[in-house]
Amino acid sequence: MCALIAILATIGIVFSVVTETWRFFFDPNITGKPTVTDFLFGTEWNPQAALRADQGEIVTAFGFLPLLVGTLLITFIAMCVAGPLGLLSAIYLAEYASPRVRAIFKPVLETLAGIPTVVLGFFAALTVAPLIRAAGESIGLDVASESALAAGLVMGMMIIPFISSLSDDVINAVPQSLRDGAYALGSTKSETIRRVVLASALPGVVSAFMLAISRGIGETMIVVMAAGLAGNLTFNPLEAVTTITVQIKTILVGDQEFDSAKTLAAFALGFVLFFVTLTLNYIALRIVKAYREQYD
Repeated sequence: MCALIAILATIGIVFSVVTETWRFFFDPNITGKPTVTDFLFGTEWNPQAALRADQGEIVTAFGFLPLLVGTLLITFIAMCVAGPLGLLSAIYLAEYASPRVRAIFKPVLETLAGIPTVVLGFFAALTVAPLIRAAGESIGLDVASESALAAGLVMGMMIIPFISSLSDDVINAVPQSLRDGAYALGSTKSETIRRVVLASALPGVVSAFMLAISRGIGETMIVVMAAGLAGNLTFNPLEAVTTITVQIKTILVGDQEFDSAKTLAAFALGFVLFFVTLTLNYIALRIVKAYREQYD
């Protein structure tokens, strides 16, 4: 019964998102909606519309590409930070650290996962972003006050424990007999780690990285406070960008009318985000299946 409740809840979530997404694209009573092609391949994002005559002519646009590029850019920066630091931390804690050092550093490292994201957002906006801007201006670069780089760096700090903790558990699960066999053949400790331990733990490490990527894609508060709300189509990490989850939050804040294209656009974004995350999980499962080894 508990499993059935979880399955039915998932089905209900998917059904509600798909239903509202269908209304966004195909309901004739919804005005100002884009076509599927315009939504998926549009290069401008501006769901706002003019409410008063003195606001002038505001062109409403529902192009998804700026949000996708911003999401992937910030996630890529975060993984460039969290990937090496998290994996190397796991290798050190599992293979080199003494039990006493491990007992101290592992809980301290995992404390990062317990810090509220709004606190990390304040840190990114008030400390990291000004430092990046000052450093960029000192060498003649034009850095926005809110940038993808600031959000990505702090997001990378946040997801380090996901990679470190999961990779550490996977590395420790590698049978000691494999290490002993490598040592018996004359391998050094570093060679054993690189060629035996990491090769054996590769499926679990890949799963840890994919979980961290999914966590980064779904992050909202850090991006809101450090990267801004501007839907710019750019690959420059020094400029302000926005992400899919940030726009969903922005659209659904306050009182909303669920018969307008602006509100229903949040469900379309949620549906695409669900599809992107599902695709990443499928790729991770295929990689794990391809490299999985069975040990006695």
